[in-house]
Amino acid sequence: MYISKETKQQTEDRLIKVLKSSSFKVYKESYYFRELPLDNFVMDSNALAIVRDDEVWSLLVPVEKEGTENFRVFRFHFKPGLDNSGFVGWLATKIKEKFGSGLFVTCGQNSNLGGIFDYNGCPIEVADEIINYIHQLRA
Repeated sequence: MYISKETKQQTEDRLIKVLKSSSFKVYKESYYFRELPLDNFVMDSNALAIVRDDEVWSLLVPVEKEGTENFRVFRFHFKPGLDNSGFVGWLATKIKEKFGSGLFVTCGQNSNLGGIFDYNGCPIEVADEIINYIHQLRA
């Protein structure tokens, strides 16, 4: 991770460049967080992410039933060598200001594709608008 001193405009310019150069994938299916007790973990090969706290495993998996809080998920792989520090907060702030919605972010590491990658999720109700906005920012 890079540490840099820059103006707000320099940050904006840098992160737009990061956004435009990243690979961007939108998942078609809806996802939700399935919770499992710590002592009852079962691997699910459909899970995009698996995290835990002191009480539960939380698996980000395709929606299986009605009545869950559902999300649209999209992913960024960042171009190697570009400083993407601050990207998560920057994008979340832009989306919150424009749509009133937050994002959740789960990160992973793939050294073959440049390092850190981000899964982002947003509520289904505003997903199409948010994804269209990201496409506009990338244009």
